[in-house]
Amino acid sequence: MESIWKATGIMPHFPPLWGQTRVDVLIIGGGITGLLCAHKLQNAGVRCAVAEARVIAGGVTQNTTAKITTQHGLIYSKLLRRLGPERAKLYWQANQRALEEYRILCRDIDCGFTPQDNNIYSTASRQALEEELEALETLGIPARFARNLPLPFPTLGAVQFPNQAQFHPLKFLAAIAEDLTIYANTPVRSLTKECAITDHGQIHADTIVVATHFPFLNKHGSYFLKLYQQRSYAISLENAPPLEGMYLDEQENGLSFRSYDGSLILGGGGHRTGKPGGGWKELEAFAREHYPEAAITHRWATQDCMSLDGLPYIGRYSARTPNLYVATGFNKWGMTSSMAAAQILTDLITGKETPYAQVFSPSRSILHPQLGVNALEAGKNLLTFSRKRCPHMGCALQWNPQEHSWDCPCHGSRFTEDGKLLDNPATGDLKQK
Repeated sequence: MESIWKATGIMPHFPPLWGQTRVDVLIIGGGITGLLCAHKLQNAGVRCAVAEARVIAGGVTQNTTAKITTQHGLIYSKLLRRLGPERAKLYWQANQRALEEYRILCRDIDCGFTPQDNNIYSTASRQALEEELEALETLGIPARFARNLPLPFPTLGAVQFPNQAQFHPLKFLAAIAEDLTIYANTPVRSLTKECAITDHGQIHADTIVVATHFPFLNKHGSYFLKLYQQRSYAISLENAPPLEGMYLDEQENGLSFRSYDGSLILGGGGHRTGKPGGGWKELEAFAREHYPEAAITHRWATQDCMSLDGLPYIGRYSARTPNLYVATGFNKWGMTSSMAAAQILTDLITGKETPYAQVFSPSRSILHPQLGVNALEAGKNLLTFSRKRCPHMGCALQWNPQEHSWDCPCHGSRFTEDGKLLDNPATGDLKQK
């Protein structure tokens, strides 16, 4: 099981850290967020390094659908109501700035960067589409209503953002990583105020950025309450009809469509990690019905950190950690959000004023309904009997029959059948009894 990106991309290899070194900024995590942070900081004249526990782009990054868009579902009508027009517009501007940075960088990188219109469609509510279009008009964000979508089922139309993009994320990152200081196979086991302790050395830094998908430090920030994780699935199909544009259902676990190099990438089947869901079976059944001549060439799954209010957490890890930063909670929109995070964190670390910090601040209010859901889920699982317990915070693990893994419904850690760590926030394997 591997993604179409992993099958068609070659990533450079980097050595582990041996001994001690000093940098201005240490970035923990070598996915797209960490690599873009290092790239931006280095271009700003900051001496930085990336510490990656395994290999770069070997986790969530290689399992994306790789859409680069400022259209993150039907989010702007919600942001307008909750945040008001100024902050809702700042959210769009931060992501638009990220999209434009991709356009510039990809001019010189052979990574399949292709402008495409992005569409959020609905099969259930024309009113939801109309409300979003009204909010976008109020905010002055370019959008239009699209009819007659080239999808194999009827829809009520879509809200369309023109001139968005798609690309091959690993080919892009292979080029970005070439000039960076990266220590692979270098898991950070603990942090002191200005030092990261690894298996074979230490990295001293004035500032540390945690870009590990789900933050691994429980002492600060309460991310174990502010985040939960969602599994999503994808397959690539050959001999499916060609498709222009990118498409996503406005409903939480609806279907996603995009093309790459003659293949159709179909996504969906999502569910909260540790809970049952449609998975690949749902996608395979859809493909058999609507693309009977097509064949599945690749299948993969990914995991996304979901925040309490639908906005990422980008900024200081907590109010009490002035030299510790975080980027997480991208809510399934990691491509654009990772670039936005790199830009915002670079501004913060280098002392530049940025209007976006207030919107994405990790210290903003946690008083949202999802907080109660997360706390209830954690409490219920802590009281559930299971011989398999997550080493992160002790929740009962659930068996995932589709992926043959032990999954944590509380915070999303995952382990192989024999207990090897697959996904954080846990930092180690299951203890064998």
